[in-house]
Amino acid sequence: MPVILRWLLRLGPTNPIAVRLVQGGSRRARDLYVRSAYLGVLIAVLLYALLLQAPGDELSYQKLAAAGARSFQWIAYLQIGLICVLAPVFMAGAIAQESDPRTWDILLTTPLGATEIVLGNLFGRLFFILALLLSSLPLFAVTQYFGGVAGASIFGSYLIAACATLFVGTTAIMLSVSRLVGRRAVFTFYVSVVSYLVVTWGVDGVMGAGTGSVTWATAMNPFLSLRALLDPSGYASWPADPGRAWAASLFLEAPVRTFCTLSLVLSVLMTGISIATVRLGGMAGLGGGSGPGGAPWHRRVLGLGAAGAETRPARSVWINPIAWREAAARNATLGRIAARWTFIGLGGLFGLSMVGAYHVGWMSHAEFRSALAYTTVGEMTVIVLVAMNMAATSVSREREDGTLDLLLTTPIDPPRYLSGKLRGMMAYLLPMLAVPLGTMAAAGLYVLAEGLGRADGVSVVERVVGRAVDCPTVLPEGALVLPVVAGPFLTLCVMVGLQWSVKSRGVLSSVIGTVGVVFAVAGTVGLCGWRSGLDLPVLGPVLAGLSPVSAALAIVHPVGSLTETVDKSDLTAARVGLAIGALVGGLLYAAAVYALHASLVRNFDMTVRRLAGNK
Repeated sequence: MPVILRWLLRLGPTNPIAVRLVQGGSRRARDLYVRSAYLGVLIAVLLYALLLQAPGDELSYQKLAAAGARSFQWIAYLQIGLICVLAPVFMAGAIAQESDPRTWDILLTTPLGATEIVLGNLFGRLFFILALLLSSLPLFAVTQYFGGVAGASIFGSYLIAACATLFVGTTAIMLSVSRLVGRRAVFTFYVSVVSYLVVTWGVDGVMGAGTGSVTWATAMNPFLSLRALLDPSGYASWPADPGRAWAASLFLEAPVRTFCTLSLVLSVLMTGISIATVRLGGMAGLGGGSGPGGAPWHRRVLGLGAAGAETRPARSVWINPIAWREAAARNATLGRIAARWTFIGLGGLFGLSMVGAYHVGWMSHAEFRSALAYTTVGEMTVIVLVAMNMAATSVSREREDGTLDLLLTTPIDPPRYLSGKLRGMMAYLLPMLAVPLGTMAAAGLYVLAEGLGRADGVSVVERVVGRAVDCPTVLPEGALVLPVVAGPFLTLCVMVGLQWSVKSRGVLSSVIGTVGVVFAVAGTVGLCGWRSGLDLPVLGPVLAGLSPVSAALAIVHPVGSLTETVDKSDLTAARVGLAIGALVGGLLYAAAVYALHASLVRNFDMTVRRLAGNK
């Protein structure tokens, strides 16, 4: 065999690391269940979409083609969504395992070259995700029997999904090789992926409000790129213009090609960085280190000792030491303090800036509503993800490092331990939750003050079945309605993560379990509430108030989100129903938190003993 061919094979198909990962993953029952569930969901959604879009016994070929085209769009969006959810899960192992210095010490003693190490990790972990994509190809081909679905659209959707997967995979590998992160960075990686998708979607919604065309953000988001591919009339690209700048031509005239090109270029760049630094100790090795000398001024201001010092400034402990420890540990490093207060400061400043821009006329009613909705929902999503990460790792982390065994020898009983955990994490999260709630409150108070004399006022005339409705830009009572449901919901997310952390053997399993449960509950309640608000009179606003997301959308777009109630009754009835729904939702979430806490306290000793010794 030629030497060059043997070298190329060792980079991919016969790479020892890739072979180990593929063989190990192929034997795990969890991966089999994930693949089966993936195909099962796609098949179920396709059948449901076909039955829903093509009712009746006799249909014309034109209706069959239209039904097939709409069903294909549904399943294409679903596939992108599932890939964006599953790709970080499969790639999380690269961060959780290979970022361990002991793993790297062993790996770097082998004869494998830097390129083989990086590409072996990348291809071995991408194999499962790309296999999922290929396994669904026959299902997509079925839609062509109905007509209306072009083969180019099918392969284009697969190309977008594959490029998104490659970008996520190379990002995870670069984080692993950098040696700057550890096992706790798995959920940070997940949060970053979801936050990026939400932010780019929100930017596109604000930039393209009322235009019906692509924006600069389209080529940065796989969902928006897929929308540009499948809906060229409703979400049209800009016409070619020789006088337009080259960057604008790429992003506005060919968003799909630009997204794929950007993903490939960035993936190659990150892979190159990983290859160049893998045997140098990663980015941590390039950054050098510092000794345990005196604490710098910025650490003293924040109450931190010197890095690596054996002593630190004395601190006053709360009545419940577990609660204090849980809250203080989150601010134990300069990076964590900076990240938290940067989010709070920039988020609050951005919210006030939106209200100010709306006041001086820089933003129209529609733009202000879109910006407020995207900002509030996006910030709440990030906070929920942070809460799940904290809760899901709070006990399993202590079990892995042996701290839990020490705590169980103290007089602290399970009720105080679990209540302290819950209180400490909520004390850390509430200032962050104040950012979206404060933004909504500022907008509501501004509307309540009648815009402080704004030239165009703060109300919008909307039409419902031929009837004009005078509606405020933002419901002023949103300042009270949203906290009633958002606070208890966030507490429930923390409680679910705490339960999974107690009963799971490791950090990764507790994180995945928490994400699955919270996403299932939040998605079901949110979608049902949003749809009920549109279609059900009187009861619809009550159901919409059960979810923080649907409640926030109804506060910002009351007529568009509570259409049937406004049509059959009036806007006042819809507003009262929304407030009642938020109160009921808050009580239900509080009851669920109490029930989970009581169950966890009752079974705590038995669960901890059963998992004793597992790390």
